Amino acid sequence: MDKKLFTTIAIVLLIFSIGLFLRVETTNLSSIPDSQKSFYQDQNGLPYMYELDSYYNYRLTENYLDHGHLGDAIIKGVDWDLHSYYPPGVPIDYPPLIVYLTAFIYKFINLFGDVPLLVICFWLSAFIAPLAGIAAYFFVGRVTNQYGAVTAGILTVTIPYYFVRTVPGWFDTDMFNLLFPFLVVGFFFLALDSINKPGKRALIFSSLTVVSMFLFALAWNGWQYLFYLIVFFWVVCILVTKLRGGMVKNHLYNLILFFAGTLILVGVSTGLINIFKLAYSPIELLNLSSGSASWADWPNLYISVSELTKPSLESIVSRIGIALFAGLFGLVWTFRILLNDELSQKFLKRINWMSFWFLVLWTIAGFVALNNGERFMIMLIPPLVVSTGIMIGICIEYMSLLKNSQKIHIFKRNPYILKVLSILIVILVVLPGIWASETSFNLIPGTNDDIWAASVWINNNTSNNTVIIGDWNNGHLYTAIADRPVLEDGRMGYIETLPVRNFDDLFPYKDKSPSISRDYWINKAFVTDNESLSVGIMRMLSTSGDQGYITLDMYVGNTSKTVDIMNNILGLDKESARNLLLNDYNLSSNQADEVLKYTHPENPSPMVVVTNDKMINVGHWIFTFGGWNFTGNSSNNYIYSSGTVNTTSDYLNSSNDVFMDFKTENLTWGNETPYFVEFIDNGTIVKRYVDPSSDFGVFIIDHKKAVVLDKQFENSIFTRLVIEKSNSTVFKPLFYSNKAVVWGV
Repeated sequence: MDKKLFTTIAIVLLIFSIGLFLRVETTNLSSIPDSQKSFYQDQNGLPYMYELDSYYNYRLTENYLDHGHLGDAIIKGVDWDLHSYYPPGVPIDYPPLIVYLTAFIYKFINLFGDVPLLVICFWLSAFIAPLAGIAAYFFVGRVTNQYGAVTAGILTVTIPYYFVRTVPGWFDTDMFNLLFPFLVVGFFFLALDSINKPGKRALIFSSLTVVSMFLFALAWNGWQYLFYLIVFFWVVCILVTKLRGGMVKNHLYNLILFFAGTLILVGVSTGLINIFKLAYSPIELLNLSSGSASWADWPNLYISVSELTKPSLESIVSRIGIALFAGLFGLVWTFRILLNDELSQKFLKRINWMSFWFLVLWTIAGFVALNNGERFMIMLIPPLVVSTGIMIGICIEYMSLLKNSQKIHIFKRNPYILKVLSILIVILVVLPGIWASETSFNLIPGTNDDIWAASVWINNNTSNNTVIIGDWNNGHLYTAIADRPVLEDGRMGYIETLPVRNFDDLFPYKDKSPSISRDYWINKAFVTDNESLSVGIMRMLSTSGDQGYITLDMYVGNTSKTVDIMNNILGLDKESARNLLLNDYNLSSNQADEVLKYTHPENPSPMVVVTNDKMINVGHWIFTFGGWNFTGNSSNNYIYSSGTVNTTSDYLNSSNDVFMDFKTENLTWGNETPYFVEFIDNGTIVKRYVDPSSDFGVFIIDHKKAVVLDKQFENSIFTRLVIEKSNSTVFKPLFYSNKAVVWGV
């Protein structure tokens, strides 16, 4: 075998092995005591998925294997998801590559054995993610030496942000989000380099760029950023070349091929709706981070999603690691060398100004994207990795000059010393990333035996049209395992579809539904202490969805007033609600009947409410959104805090500053006494009132959790169902599994 080929194969295997085996280590649940590990493992002995969106991809793959399309049904010729945002469900507008690939691998592997689909889903990302490192290796290897290429390859598979989102059990589209950008830009650079050379090499590489971009479009909805970047850069190149008197014909041909080819492939394979989405993607990015202006009257659910908040500098440094600094330094160093023709011929023979400026633009675009949330950090990684690899390549090339040094003779006599030093430099750069990735070994699965058992119970003991009401975080799990529709899941208001709703009759209420307004009502049902109102909200949403308040708002024309009216009628019987609408709010008889048709349905859908202990950790958002002040369009900043409890023989303290002296029995929060203290121990509740002038109460749950809550929510549905897990007049437990409860109404 040719030595060069052997070396290449060895390096490829090294990069893949590092990426794979480091990821495999995360399955050991090393941060969880051995006695508790089984609580976080499924029936296959594997950890439950770390990211709950994984169960959405699992359900779509299951659908595809079962009946050949991603949705639950075909309605008016459109693939439809009847589990999400019920009713009425939503059209499937999801990048399908993860489903197609998983289904193919599942079918292939099961030719030789019997492996459950869930197992295939669990492991897939660990095998796909290292391919990005191989793509980075070949990309950087074309513009610099092997040392720089190896550095880029290993950095790619170990960079903390990408690593943690591609471990086994993270079955999401992140696994593709470095692989395809490297392929797209790699072929794009080859096309640029061949643009004025004889033959059809430029057209071939432009075609490969189109194919790679098409696959990227099938893999991730964020593919548009790279498409825009290349088109913008190519147009600028053509203008600059024209101004300088150069030939632009070949550039134009290849740009047209790239632009038209991509649009045709995307349009034919995924529908013209995605071409509209491409045209409106800048609006989409803005909406995703700040909430749509059309939803401005409603509390913006998306601010509660950590990955959609703008990352701090500390977060960027910790999640990108050394590539952040090395990549930026690499750009500066490359610029300095390109300014000198002699140096560029010596150290950067395969990089020209065109490639460099695209790399700069790519990096700037990555930083700009961070304004839309931490989620978009993935867009910054590829250019920084490439630049880091180039920097290492330059560094090694500089070191090679020592062989000809007249002062340092050791390198002439022992040329292998330079190779050893070069390898040490590579190790020095990639080791921090490997160490940083080890923090991912402390990941805890997104669900547990209790929530899983509750989902299985619902599947086995309820009718198929039963609607699940619960937290959106677990929505994808419920739809996949309980196989029942939910009011809200991890896609929340489907904000990514906003730019195209006015061009599609699939959304009869356009930007009003799906929307984040539904989240307010779900949270309101938990925040209120009026059981009739809570049940009225749940019954309305489960049966008619958003139609009730959308219809009322058409008559009222004021969101704040609409919400006030709804909160006053949903807890009443139909006749009382009708009288209120007619007499107090001056609706006509026809208008009142039209509203009540949706708010007080004749044949309500069966429903269950699922609560779990994880809701305690996000209770702050439930009270923020459910208690929203629509007059001031702001949060009322209710008191809510949760923490873990530590006890000794003499005192109790918690991570959220609750302290109790067992000798005096005095309990404080932040040195202030509470209105009441409630001890909940294995279902037994002991409560005492302390300070009538205080504005908060404290719950101590099983000596493990401390919850501080605004006293006006002492008897809220959230308090009863989530914190106390106690019966109410209306809600009765149907299934109990310690950390999760299924409630009937």
